[in-house]
Amino acid sequence: MTPLVVVAVLIAAVTHASWNAIAHGIRDQLLAFTLVGGGGAVCGLVLAPFTPLPAAAAWPYLLGSAVLHIVYQVLLMQSFRLGEFGQMYPIARGTAPLVVTVLAAVFVGEVPGPWALAGVALASAGLLGVALWGLRGSGARPQWPALLAALATGLSIASYTTVDGLGVRASGTSLGYIAWLMLLEGIAIPVYALAVRRRQLLVQLKPFALRGALGGVLSVFAYGLVLWAQTQAPLAPIAALRESSIIVGAAIGALFFKERFGAPRIAAAGLMVVGIGLMLHS
Repeated sequence: MTPLVVVAVLIAAVTHASWNAIAHGIRDQLLAFTLVGGGGAVCGLVLAPFTPLPAAAAWPYLLGSAVLHIVYQVLLMQSFRLGEFGQMYPIARGTAPLVVTVLAAVFVGEVPGPWALAGVALASAGLLGVALWGLRGSGARPQWPALLAALATGLSIASYTTVDGLGVRASGTSLGYIAWLMLLEGIAIPVYALAVRRRQLLVQLKPFALRGALGGVLSVFAYGLVLWAQTQAPLAPIAALRESSIIVGAAIGALFFKERFGAPRIAAAGLMVVGIGLMLHS
């Protein structure tokens, strides 16, 4: 985890929380993810001719990852539709790092050292726990469908993170991999939206076109940085560091969606700082 990798992943975290907030801010989630997916696909289409073609060994990972990303988008739409951004985003993101740690150890042979393992465990378990405690402390009844959707989203994040960590290393080109991944995954939801909304789709998209396209560009930039980082350092610490986006997401929820920040999320920020410090110490 060199300083350059750390900075790249932190920038990706801020960018990721920003595009998720843009998507959540569009009430009709099918329209939101149609625009984000379409924007990502256009970016992939523009990049692909100017980047090397991923090696043959990477294509099974690319195709599998595209399917996992589509599942992730569907689950994320559901969690955003059913719950608060500042609650669902931390749960979805906080679930992933520990699962990635296990998957990376089993399938990639990356067994973290004691400091890195402690950092991953503290950052992810603390943030996920605080997210759930924040729900209890708010006095609101738990929204179990939303919570289950957010937890399932976290499992899908862990799955595609591991698959992409293997795929991008086999590809020989981070830019080529992200270009083809965005192109493959980005067209699925727009095609579905066109099938169900038909002629109404363009009219419905028009008021949100700029916001949604910006979200698509930010999503490509954020994940491109993460894929590059995965070629430079082990998967588990990157996955945990990336989830500093949880703090950004909580702050966005408080500032723009008028959601309660409160002591639990302040505690989450402190736990994340301690966890990052342990990971960097390793």
